[in-house]
Amino acid sequence: MNKTKKNPLSLIIGILAVIAIGWWCGSCLGADGATIENTFKVSSTVALLASIFVIAALGYLLGSITVKGVSLGTAGVFLVAILFGYLCTLPGLQNIPVFDAFFMADSSATLNGYFSKVIQNVGLVLFVAAVGFIAGPNFFKNLKKNATSFVLLGAIIILAGAGVAVLFALIPGIGPEFSVGVLSGALTTTPGFSAAVEAAESIGHSTDIITLGHAVAYPFGVIGVVLFVQLMPKFLKADMTRERELLRAGVEEQAEEKKGLFCCDPFGLTPFALAVIAGLILGSISIPLTGAGYAGPCFSLGTTGGTLIMSLVFGHFGSFGKFSLKVPETTVKVFREFGLMLFLIGAGVSGGVSLVSEIGKSELGGMIVVYGLIGGALMTLIPMIIGFVIAKYALKLSLLNSLGSITGGMTSTPALGTLINTAGTDDVAAAYASTYPIALVLIVLASQLIITLMA
Repeated sequence: MNKTKKNPLSLIIGILAVIAIGWWCGSCLGADGATIENTFKVSSTVALLASIFVIAALGYLLGSITVKGVSLGTAGVFLVAILFGYLCTLPGLQNIPVFDAFFMADSSATLNGYFSKVIQNVGLVLFVAAVGFIAGPNFFKNLKKNATSFVLLGAIIILAGAGVAVLFALIPGIGPEFSVGVLSGALTTTPGFSAAVEAAESIGHSTDIITLGHAVAYPFGVIGVVLFVQLMPKFLKADMTRERELLRAGVEEQAEEKKGLFCCDPFGLTPFALAVIAGLILGSISIPLTGAGYAGPCFSLGTTGGTLIMSLVFGHFGSFGKFSLKVPETTVKVFREFGLMLFLIGAGVSGGVSLVSEIGKSELGGMIVVYGLIGGALMTLIPMIIGFVIAKYALKLSLLNSLGSITGGMTSTPALGTLINTAGTDDVAAAYASTYPIALVLIVLASQLIITLMA
């Protein structure tokens, strides 16, 4: 007897619909004027938590849609989060119970602050620390073998993006601030964005236009690289089994953990936490870049760079005396995916809110979005194409090493998650981690120099 197969997508959507209808009806039962908060005792914190997981569920559903073997993956979460942020700005939804609970529990500014400062940073820390522990055991071996190639590729990608940004800034009505904002969005780099804001503030210029450029270009910066790392293997008709073998060639297998080491917990949460703490301390160190000292532009590795470096060190050594620094593979994989999800939710909601508010401030109105989209697409695509051609034909890197290096050179956190799924191996994280630091330093310097010299 044949069993009828149930559609899991329909089942999940049905469950969400029932929850939404129940929430709506329950709030409407309060004929005495009761609101959702006093009917269901839903605080703003509960609504915020519910919102996170609603975005995640809908985002993963969107990301699971596959067209000719290509899907958005985790980037689907980002698109849903942008829509969420946009809905937060619509006052017409305030009187609708479901949206009141999910979107209007706090003001848009408060939600924006929560997402951008807490959720996004927590996600980044979890993701880059997990990547560091994954890449750590083979990182220095891979770096020693391909150090020149990784450094050169990271520099070429950033210089190509900066070159496009300079040309874009020369267009009448654009200017360096908006152009650098677009560059930081196209490369999905928070440190580059922060450096641009600091540089503009140091010369007394407004930072609103930088925020707008970043918000406009960010979506394509995420989706463009995600699609690139999926499509290139298909265009080249790559044999992924052979590519995985080439990636592992010459790299020693990770050594087993030494016997007799002390482990605080079976999930490796203690060494993971220690690496994060050390990384946050390292990332907070600020180095002045001009004679003005700390009053002028400064460079720091930031939350991302510091955490990545320290987790690489922890992952490489594996122990400190008799104390185990090893984190199980299952733990780092869960943290990697969960962190990426939180990061995309935080960045997406913040971007959706900022996009609407900053467009309203611009003298060019909606046309500034068109300029930003075109500029952002060029700043995303040109560096990737140049980087891939040089990596494959000049530096003779394998396909997966090339794509891993490009995700690092583009400082693209979401694309690495997609590439790992596409490649079927975590080993590509080593190429990402090798290229990322040089790209991080150069994008910060480029952002500051473009604004300082062209303003």
